Amino acid sequence: MSEPRDEGRRRSGHRGTGPGPITPDGCAVELYRRLAVGGEPDVIAAALPAGATLLELGSGAGRVTAPLVERGFAVTAVDESAEMLAAVGERAPGAETVHSPIESLELGRRFDAVVLGSFLVHAADHATRQALLETCRRHVKEDGSVLIQREGADYHVDLPRERHDPAGYTVRIVSAEPVGDGVRSVFAEYLFPDARWTQTFLSRPLTREAFEGHLAEAGLAVDAYLTEDGTWVRARPARVSG
Repeated sequence: MSEPRDEGRRRSGHRGTGPGPITPDGCAVELYRRLAVGGEPDVIAAALPAGATLLELGSGAGRVTAPLVERGFAVTAVDESAEMLAAVGERAPGAETVHSPIESLELGRRFDAVVLGSFLVHAADHATRQALLETCRRHVKEDGSVLIQREGADYHVDLPRERHDPAGYTVRIVSAEPVGDGVRSVFAEYLFPDARWTQTFLSRPLTREAFEGHLAEAGLAVDAYLTEDGTWVRARPARVSG
C-alpha cells in the first residue's frame, strides 16, 4: 500500500491510499483516470443550451469533461491538482485547463454555466462551502446557470453498500461515522482486478432547507431540481428586490 504523495498539505480528515499520486483531499489520480463516466453529462447537457460556455469546478481527471467537450460545450476545467489536469489534457484536449483552488479562483470572466459536481457542496467547513458557492456566483452570467450535485438522501445510511460497475470494478461506501458538529467521516473503497484504492473524506449532510439557505447566502436561488432524487440542481443568480 503506497503512502499518499500530496501536491500540498493534506486536508484535515482527508486521506487516500493506493497506487500513484494522491491529492490533498484524498483523491487518487490513477483511480480517477480509470473511473467510468455515469449520467452526469446527460443531466448537464439537458439543462443547458447547445454550445454553452461552461466552467467545471473540480474537474478531476476529466471523466465528465471529455463527454461535455464531445457534445460541443466550450469547457474550462479547474482543479487544484496539476496531475489531474494533465489527465484532462489527454482525455479532453479541446478543454481549457486552469490549475487553481476553487475557493480563490478569479478568472475575470463569466460563463453561461458553472458546474460544481462531486458533492463538493457538502464540504464539512461552512466557510469553505460558502467560498465554493461564491466562486460559482462571481463566474456565472446574470442570466446563466449554476449546476450543483448534492448527496442523495440515503448517502450516509444502510452501509456498507456497493455498486458493481459494468466497466469491471466495484465501489463500496463502507462507513460514514459521525465526528461531531453534524459532520461525518466517509470511508470509500474502489476494487479493480489489479488494484485497490481507498478514500476517507469529511462530508456534512445538508437538508434541502439548509442547502437552499447556503445558496441564498451566496446570492443564488434554486431554479429547478433536475433529477427525481434531487441530487442535481440548477440555480440562478438571485434577483435583488427593490
